[in-house]
Amino acid sequence: MKILTTNDNFKSSYINGVFTSKEVDTFKVFNPANNNCIAELIDGKRTDVQDAINAANNAFPKWRALLAKERSEILNKWYNLILEHKEELAYFMTLECGKPINESRGEVEYGASFIKWFSEEGKRTYGDLIPSPIPQKRISVLKQPIGVVGTITPWNFPLAMITRKVAPALAVGCTVVIRPSEETPLTALALAKLAHFAGFPTGVFNVTIGSDPSEMGKEMCESPLVKKISFTGSTRVGRILMNQSSSTLKKLSLELGGNAPFIVFEDADIDEAVGGAISAKYRNSGQTCVCTNRFIIHEKVFDDFSKKFISAVSKLKYGDGFDQKNQIGPLINSKAITRVKNLITDCEQKGAKILLSNSSQNSNYISPVIITDIQKDMDIYNEEIFGPISTLYKFSSDTEAINMANSTPYGLASYFYTNDLTRAHIVSEALEFGMVGINTGLISNEVAPFGGIKDSGFGREGSKYGVDDYLNLKYICTQI
Repeated sequence: MKILTTNDNFKSSYINGVFTSKEVDTFKVFNPANNNCIAELIDGKRTDVQDAINAANNAFPKWRALLAKERSEILNKWYNLILEHKEELAYFMTLECGKPINESRGEVEYGASFIKWFSEEGKRTYGDLIPSPIPQKRISVLKQPIGVVGTITPWNFPLAMITRKVAPALAVGCTVVIRPSEETPLTALALAKLAHFAGFPTGVFNVTIGSDPSEMGKEMCESPLVKKISFTGSTRVGRILMNQSSSTLKKLSLELGGNAPFIVFEDADIDEAVGGAISAKYRNSGQTCVCTNRFIIHEKVFDDFSKKFISAVSKLKYGDGFDQKNQIGPLINSKAITRVKNLITDCEQKGAKILLSNSSQNSNYISPVIITDIQKDMDIYNEEIFGPISTLYKFSSDTEAINMANSTPYGLASYFYTNDLTRAHIVSEALEFGMVGINTGLISNEVAPFGGIKDSGFGREGSKYGVDDYLNLKYICTQI
């Protein structure tokens, strides 16, 4: 079975069990590696979102009435289908978002892991019996699905950001309306087709595609039928969605921007730290919310780390993601290229030192760049980079390193390397971030709670905590 076909019905939103749309206009999807048009899809509007919400709302009573075991069986079928079609899904991802093909394969497995995990967790949404302070009364607490869930997902992880949100929602009995990025709709449509073959009842699983994210997102926010929205994206857009959702008082999960520090203490294993730094920085060409923005290096090991880091980064190959020798692909579009180049130019004009410069002659790519002597008036000091630029800073004491790391309104991911157990406890507790990696640059998996604090949002995805935001607590008091 091929997922992507020439069938026109596969070129539109997936609503109420069919690929359909009331619209006739189209929008184009481009390959960021060469700017070639790879698909022309029906440009869905607010009316498609309304239809999807209505379908999900109508399907909700029957879906929540199923046994958790029955929902789990359907989720497991979806999981198996995704793994069965890993190569096709990876192809679509690399084609539309540019990430290296091996990373795309890894994302398929990573994204599928959430479905497997929550297919089991859905059977464990336990309630409580609470000892009553009054002899004639019994107190119990039930957990019940919240209802229709709207998800708004980004282009940088076009599969995993969907499954990480909808797997827990579906597992506990919610129905879903997915709005993927207009940059990467093909992967979402492929997931919808596999969900269809997995046997989700009509209306339970819906995907709406279109070129106008603001209007489609606004419809989700303002609809009283949508009881929760889960969003991954920028802090700016997160604030807009929060404001637009205020009239309906819906639940929100917001996984927003980051400004991740990576601290290397003087006692760290420098070779291990360099390896972790590569993992934490250059995945998906630096276009992830947990990518390191700031390398904060103790002055005693700064030169050693810098030398080894530059050497390792210089060996990374960039180019078309379909070439398996490349570890770094293109940035998502020309706007992203311009933004990253402007950050580099601003650093150069204000006196920063370029240790490794951009060597790419292709307008779709930026090769890895390493910069030091960053000052507070430089744009890169405060902005999320979202590109293959590394910035190096020096520190002399633990307190200074912690203060430098925390000097940001963001609080998503952080990393540090040390071989001192006492320091590991103290620093991990002092860092103002939702996630901390100690002696590792890779922290995301399905069993751990992913999410941030401060301007990086709220709510957690993955782990046993990942179902909480999709449930309502109901307190029952019984007189006997």
